[in-house]
Amino acid sequence: MRPAYTKELEERIRTFQNGKAFTAYDFLDIGTAGTINRALSRLADEGTIRRIIQGVYDKPEYSTILEEYAAPQIDQVAHALARRFNWTIAPSEDTALNILHLSTQVPSTWTYVSDGPYRSYTYNQTDIVFKHKATREIKNLNEKTLLLIQALRGIGKDRVSDQDIRILRRNFSGEDKALILQETQAAPAWIHTEAARICADGGEKE
Repeated sequence: MRPAYTKELEERIRTFQNGKAFTAYDFLDIGTAGTINRALSRLADEGTIRRIIQGVYDKPEYSTILEEYAAPQIDQVAHALARRFNWTIAPSEDTALNILHLSTQVPSTWTYVSDGPYRSYTYNQTDIVFKHKATREIKNLNEKTLLLIQALRGIGKDRVSDQDIRILRRNFSGEDKALILQETQAAPAWIHTEAARICADGGEKE
């Protein structure tokens, strides 16, 4: 018979969207880190969840086209690690462009700036690298705002096209846009101007 905390853990995971990554530290309201880690390991061995790297798991998404489970969403893994270590992170400019579908290249390295130490992880020939950057620019901002700011920096000042704007709009909900518009007021003027263009439709994802 499964312990009550294991059942609660399984019920929580069932509510997650496919592709969500997590660690034991996302479930500390259910049990201790050690207890949850052991339970997650058992669930991975049973095939209920997937072990990505040590201590990090996801709820795998099944691809009906490929007839197999899709590869892990690396950005999900990066944010699971950030929650585990209580880091604030932001994708590097190139990584942000990839996440927001402004780049068609499939990167072998996903790079993030972080207020934590330098760390690197590898999964299936894909590297996740966190580079320390002690800067106020990644503090106290929503992750969607950080993602957009980094993408705009990756495109460059005076180089954001109308097509870029249309693609970016589709990545953010109306709620995201309201927050982005507010939080980019303290960003460089050109970034706030481009953010305002992206948020100008005032609605949901296109």
